[in-house]
Amino acid sequence: MENVTFAPSEFILDCLNHSDHRSLITMFLFVGFLLLLLITLTTNLLILFLVLLDHRLNTPMYFFFCNLSILDILTATSIIPKLLVVLSGHDKTISFAACFGQMYFIVSFGSTENYLVAAMAYDWYIAVVKPLHYNVIINFKKCMLIMMIVWILGFLIPLVFLILAINLPYCASNRIMHCFCDYPSVISLACADITDHVNGSFGVALIAIYVPLLFVLWTYVRIIISVLKLKSTASLAKAFSMCSSHMTVVLMYYVASSVVYAGLKIEGISYDGRIFIGGLNYFLMPMVNPMIYSLRNEKMKEAAQRYIHLKFLFPQNAKNSIKGKVKVLPKNGITSST
Repeated sequence: MENVTFAPSEFILDCLNHSDHRSLITMFLFVGFLLLLLITLTTNLLILFLVLLDHRLNTPMYFFFCNLSILDILTATSIIPKLLVVLSGHDKTISFAACFGQMYFIVSFGSTENYLVAAMAYDWYIAVVKPLHYNVIINFKKCMLIMMIVWILGFLIPLVFLILAINLPYCASNRIMHCFCDYPSVISLACADITDHVNGSFGVALIAIYVPLLFVLWTYVRIIISVLKLKSTASLAKAFSMCSSHMTVVLMYYVASSVVYAGLKIEGISYDGRIFIGGLNYFLMPMVNPMIYSLRNEKMKEAAQRYIHLKFLFPQNAKNSIKGKVKVLPKNGITSST
């Protein structure tokens, strides 16, 4: 009997329905993802707020930080709100257009962040290896050009595979064995032979991941060579401290991305395993990035202490400042403002 193809109007997100103790797991996941979303939004919005307020943070490095925070916010909001609805049991369906839209944005945000990490590595490379020429090489026009390339590549490359995937014929089943519209889970519902499609997607994904990774590794080799030439112990410590947070994020991000796309070629991965792998890359990284990368920066800490302090103590400071500005002249009793 031939498989019946159809144009599905909606998919069903079958999130952990196959697991034992489903109710207990779902409750913990709902609370956990809600907290994850709140932390991600709070920390990344804090970075954008501080860079916007503090003119001393209007430099290329913090410009890249802002773009990273925007991507983290977009990644989290493209997945978690719908995921919370699914986990609550209120509505597990997602329309065909919304599913492919979510899938496209997830892959696009991930690809864009992949290129952004490489751009940030280039920024660190110029700052450490060619510090005297930094302001000439990394100027405002260069930053805008880099970010345009990063965002265009991030959104353009996945578009090809979205078009190919959306035109695949789908079988009678519209049940996605995942908590969101994950690319491998969605195309697995197609009736046609998707071997060439998977191989092509996997090949492009490897290029998109490992070409920037090789560039990042090259920049760090140059950075390490340059740093080792420094004679001052304090300079060595400062240089390695500058790069340690970026290196941590790079390793975490590229490893997580590699595992996600390696899942395209590994058929034996369980549903729970795919959900865990997807969660590591799409849920954890947007929360971890600002904590490891941006908020550990000394200037960012100083800006946070300054503006958060003024926010909470503004009434008291304003009162004290008014008192301090009004002085009484002892001879004639006339008051003056200074």
